[in-house]
Amino acid sequence: MAPRRYLITGAAGKAARGIRPILRAQGIELTLLDRAPLTAQPGETVVRAELTDAEAVRAAVRGVDLVVHLGGLPREHPWPDIASANIDGTRVLLEASAAEGVRHVLIASSTHVVGFWPIPSAPVDDLPARPDSYYGVSKVVIESLGSVFADRHDMVVTLARIGTIEEAPSNHRSLATWLSYADFVRLIEAAASHDTAGAHMVWAISRNTRRWFSLEPGRKIGYEPQDDAEAYAALVGPASDNPDNGLIGAGFADAAHPLGVAW
Repeated sequence: MAPRRYLITGAAGKAARGIRPILRAQGIELTLLDRAPLTAQPGETVVRAELTDAEAVRAAVRGVDLVVHLGGLPREHPWPDIASANIDGTRVLLEASAAEGVRHVLIASSTHVVGFWPIPSAPVDDLPARPDSYYGVSKVVIESLGSVFADRHDMVVTLARIGTIEEAPSNHRSLATWLSYADFVRLIEAAASHDTAGAHMVWAISRNTRRWFSLEPGRKIGYEPQDDAEAYAALVGPASDNPDNGLIGAGFADAAHPLGVAW
């Protein structure tokens, strides 16, 4: 059997840097796409291009088994920048995937899709969209793009609403929202393995004791996280060290961060 090959967009970013060595250790060959320079490790191929470069993106997608779409702007920016990088970039990528017959795509959405909802008192299976920023709006749109491509092209699209992805929880809030790199790889493997066509929303979090979001949507596609942010609770300090506004989106939903102003 030929080695599996995955395309990772946004491959120079923090999330990609965390998962690349784990995927390589599992024998996955990686195509890495980013506009920033990258140094390839053994088993990796680098494509330096913008997500909106349709020709380069289609060439990068060709022959892969799974697309892991992490590319785009990760915070608030002026609307034209958000619309180009996040929305148009995702559209170009999905068009390329459909044209090249790639069925399995994982799209990095975000909990900022629901950022203006109050923090739930118990884990929720789903929430209607209530974005907290232009960034959050862009994630609502790319979830819709994933849905329409899944329905029109018989694709298996995983919409991963990522909480806080980092090596270890860095504050009290992330004890609820943390996604470990190892669990993210488990989610990626679930996205590559399940085969029911359609768009599947998953809360991309670890098995956190204090989680706000249910693990049940992930279990429907075979995602079973293993890590728990609670192991780090003593290191991040009490909640009073990290005051917030009681909303899922925290600072993204704060008046101190106006719409369209980069921060």
